[in-house]
Formats: sequence, C-alpha cells, structure tokens
Amino acid sequence: MNNNSYYYSKNPDVTSDPQKFEFQLLGNNFLFTSDNGVFSKRTVDYGTRTLIANVDYDAIPKGNILDMGTGYGPIGISIAKKFPDRQVDMVDVNEIALNLAKKNAKNNGVDNVHIYRSNAYENVSGLFAAIITNPPVRAGKLVVDAMIGGSIKHLVNEGTLTVVLQKKQGAPSAKKYMDQLFGNVTILKRDKGYYVLQSVKHNKE
Repeated sequence: MNNNSYYYSKNPDVTSDPQKFEFQLLGNNFLFTSDNGVFSKRTVDYGTRTLIANVDYDAIPKGNILDMGTGYGPIGISIAKKFPDRQVDMVDVNEIALNLAKKNAKNNGVDNVHIYRSNAYENVSGLFAAIITNPPVRAGKLVVDAMIGGSIKHLVNEGTLTVVLQKKQGAPSAKKYMDQLFGNVTILKRDKGYYVLQSVKHNKE
C-alpha cells in the first residue's frame, strides 16, 4: 500500500466500492454511505461510537461545534441531528471522505453543517464551543498532537475538547499533553481500551 492510499491522505488512490449501512447514534437512525479510502468503511468503529456516546454535551457552552477529522461524517452528522440549533463544522484532509460526508448529511436530512477540507486547523477559522475528534493515529503522533494542540486557539472560554484514543495507541501521552495544554483533563469513559478524554478551556483573567 503506497502513502497515497491511506485514509489520511488528500486523494487516496483506491478503486471505488461504495458500501451502505444503517446505524443508530444518539437516538437517531442513519443510513451511511462509505467507500474505499476512508476509515472504518463497513461500520461506525467502536472508538467513534464510544466517543459520540460519552461526550459531555451538558458541559458545552453556546456556539458552534467542530468535528476534526470527520471521515464520512458519523460524529458531525449525529451531533448536528441531535442539536439542530447548533452549526457543526466537519473537516478532513481526505477528499473522498468529504464528498461522502456531504452526501451522508444530505441523505440524512442534516443541513446545519459546514463540511470543508482542512489539514488540522489550516482552513479553520472562528471559535467553537466544542471540538470533538477521533484522530487518525496511523498518521502519526505529530498529526494527533497538531489536532490536540491547535484546539485551544479555536475554543471559546469554557469550550471543550473531547478526544478518543486507545491506551495502546497513545491515550496516556495525549492525556498528559491535554493536561499541560489546558491545565485540566478528565477521563469521561474507559471502554475496551479506549479512553474518552476531555479538557476545558479556562481563559486567564
């Protein structure tokens, strides 16, 4: 497999083989279309499920939400469906994934989303009430750290960053980094080796 065929590349060099499947998230039923060249194309992966189910939604202040590394869209679309009064920005570096996310949002009747290409926060502007991510660990620690590290500049006061990672794929080091960055970190959930981590931005007076 060459570097251009990974799900975290801009234009994965793969043969299209669309898959459709139904999945329930946050109490709503969705029909997702996925394809070769995206992460977890046959179903919503366990880490993403665990993340969506355990975000502390009550802790999120007013404002927009950012789904960083959206893939074909299960995180952003399910949250946008649950909270129709919020805009959810959904970004990814992968053009195949972005096209699928746009299709999935439309097909599931979700229009309070803004889906666009961004390498981490490269094309992201404005401040968000929450940033939520299942980062692409196979892209390497530098990419994961960029997604975590860049978040603090894009959060409102009391805004939250929520991340899911497996213990064996860097959750302890991410937890330490988030604590250094924000001055706080909470383990919202441990499940089958996955850690859902949350930090809250507190502006210094």
